[in-house]
Amino acid sequence: MSISAGNHTFGPESGRLLVNTTRTGLGAKAGHDLTIEVTRWRGDATVDTADPAGSSVTVEADADSLEVRQGTGGVKPLTSSDHAEIEKTIREKILHVRKHPTIMFRSTRVEGTAESFRVEGDLTIVGVTQPVAVQCSVSEGRVRGSATIVQTRWGIRPYSALLGALKLSDEVEVQFDVGLVPKQ
Repeated sequence: MSISAGNHTFGPESGRLLVNTTRTGLGAKAGHDLTIEVTRWRGDATVDTADPAGSSVTVEADADSLEVRQGTGGVKPLTSSDHAEIEKTIREKILHVRKHPTIMFRSTRVEGTAESFRVEGDLTIVGVTQPVAVQCSVSEGRVRGSATIVQTRWGIRPYSALLGALKLSDEVEVQFDVGLVPKQ
């Protein structure tokens, strides 16, 4: 089943938007690789199946809606208070959500086929806009894709602890799996 041409919406009701982090440094064994879900977001897509270059997409996410879903690795499992502390750190020290409440992506170019395509666009995080490329595919009526985000390109210093011995990698992976809902 493919995606139909026209205008569509998508969001948490039709899919998931995840951020995956990995750890590095001498103390990496003490930390966790995290799966973080964006819980409040919405997207709009214009799909031109005859000419993918005529397609476009925008996604707006609430920077205050990131929730830790899973922590793998580490010396001990993450507790609910660990989840709360990580989420607070993300909101206050990494994304500065009071000053920058929204994360925004706007496509500038779409190329490929209706089944496999690349979306280039501008991603704004913490008030800084940088280009990013998203690899996408369509199967079973769903759009799936991912992009690698290098935090320092947006002026974000990757989280570190234990006097820098434990650090999150500069690269995080953003993944999505959504169903497009035709606009009424």
